Amino acid sequence: MDADGRVDPPWLGATGAPVSTLDPTTGEVLASVATHTEAEYRRAVDDAADAWERFRMRPAPQRGELIRDLGVKLREFKEPLGDLVSLEMGKIRSEGHGEVQEMIDICDFAVGLSRQLYGLTIASERPRHRMMEQWHPLGPIGIITAFNFPVAVWAWNAALAAVCGDACIWKPSPTTPLTSLAVHAICREVEDKHGAVGIFQLVLGGADVGAFITDDPKLPLVSFTGSIPVGKEVAARVAGRLGRSLLELGGNNAIIVLDDADLDLAVRAITFGAVGTAGQRCTSTRRIFAQRGIAPELRERLVRAYESVPIGDPLADGTLMGPLSSEDAVRAYEAAIEAAKAQGGEVLSGGAVRDGTGYFVAPTLIKAPWQDDFPIAWEETFAPILYLFEVASLDEAIACQNAVSQGLSSAIFTESMRAAERFLSAIGSDCGIANVNIGTSGAEIGGAFGGEKETGGGRESGSDAWKAYMRRQTCTVNWGGELPLAQGVKFL
Repeated sequence: MDADGRVDPPWLGATGAPVSTLDPTTGEVLASVATHTEAEYRRAVDDAADAWERFRMRPAPQRGELIRDLGVKLREFKEPLGDLVSLEMGKIRSEGHGEVQEMIDICDFAVGLSRQLYGLTIASERPRHRMMEQWHPLGPIGIITAFNFPVAVWAWNAALAAVCGDACIWKPSPTTPLTSLAVHAICREVEDKHGAVGIFQLVLGGADVGAFITDDPKLPLVSFTGSIPVGKEVAARVAGRLGRSLLELGGNNAIIVLDDADLDLAVRAITFGAVGTAGQRCTSTRRIFAQRGIAPELRERLVRAYESVPIGDPLADGTLMGPLSSEDAVRAYEAAIEAAKAQGGEVLSGGAVRDGTGYFVAPTLIKAPWQDDFPIAWEETFAPILYLFEVASLDEAIACQNAVSQGLSSAIFTESMRAAERFLSAIGSDCGIANVNIGTSGAEIGGAFGGEKETGGGRESGSDAWKAYMRRQTCTVNWGGELPLAQGVKFL
């Protein structure tokens, strides 16, 4: 960093207009970082394509060794990197460290996966023929990530893509460039050690650089994490060139609490889901549908829990909620609360911007009327605002939960096996994630992450999500001396 607070490492190769990153705890500028011009972006893509030409022929277990070493380096720098996440983004220290741990975990997962990129052997109807399915590296891929998980979401994509044999072009949020610079410096050291320089590329900028990625025919896949409106534009632009999109968009997540629920568990899960990361997760809890018998006690417990949440410096011991990310986020918080009150909502706790420096607000509980008459609950506000509804039955709760256009995460609290299984069945939750007796937030990397409807339908991280980063090829080998045709066709 120079005397003017400018951070431009020599290897960044950026000469475009600088962006400033702010400390959301104080509102002050942390540093200024140059962005990439279109010509510099094109060079980064060309370098990635050149690296991919060589890297794709490296055996997958060897590619896994590179990712193993990346995980080792992330372990070495877990504490300072986690602190940097908290400093620049505003999430509390344990969450910042947890985000780096998530990167480490996906590296471990990807190392194992590098020996499991399986195809199928398929029975052929033709004698002395063998059919098989195999998977090949797809090519350089674009990864566009959001501010709220400035490094973990990149790792979900990059670790799997690398063991699949792909190169990666990463465009982080322009509000969190320092964390991306730190991670990329680690990547450069690891790829240099493994003779794979160029497979990890970093490009900084705003919507203009994002458009370079979405429109670039050299990138067969674009992974985008962000808002629904921008995600729709990304999908349209990528589809316009017949590319693939992997979309992780908005969530408007609900928890159903039935009369037989364990309230000790439910209150803890709801509070973390709604207040953790200051409500700035795509999996944050936004709506509660409580059965009428338990609703009064649940409200009382949540009010007590909310009023006891320590708010302050995310790096300080004991803090459970840090600031929102920006002044714009504070304005959105205020606007949502005013809309809720105008639509008949009753603020039970919070509802105000906190005095002093930084972008601090109070976590807010709002008793809501019937969901159909409460339009604000149909929207996703990236802030710690939770709407409480009363319902008569499980079926009513499921219908209300599923009524919104988003379909990311959902949960139910109940001691009834039948109710839990109904919630998990085809007539239950329509979300990509459905949990029983745990909250909506805090997914593990072993399960594929993503959602349905306007959440985008993408899947990242575990399970068979690796297939998104590869191309499928069906092969048939004739090892006989004749040429029978499929379906009994006779020709010549």
